[in-house]
Amino acid sequence: MSYAQKLEELLTQSVIPDINDRLDEIFEEIADTKDATDEAKEEIEELREFKADLEDVLEEIHMGEIDEEECKELIEDIQQAQSHYEDDEE
Repeated sequence: MSYAQKLEELLTQSVIPDINDRLDEIFEEIADTKDATDEAKEEIEELREFKADLEDVLEEIHMGEIDEEECKELIEDIQQAQSHYEDDEE
């Protein structure tokens, strides 16, 4: 499996679904409290921008506009970020 395929799989099966889950959580919190804090609004905006950036990467993969080395670096960055996030949750 190429790095591009691995990156696509990582994004579509892990990262983007996690972003969607977090957005759902925020919207549920807003629905429960009937109010969106500035912090929640900011997080929503950041997550939407990040998701859009990831969708751009997926498009680049499909168009063949991203090389294997860049895919490898992105995979490593994502895995490192996920590791730090998991450590913060403990």
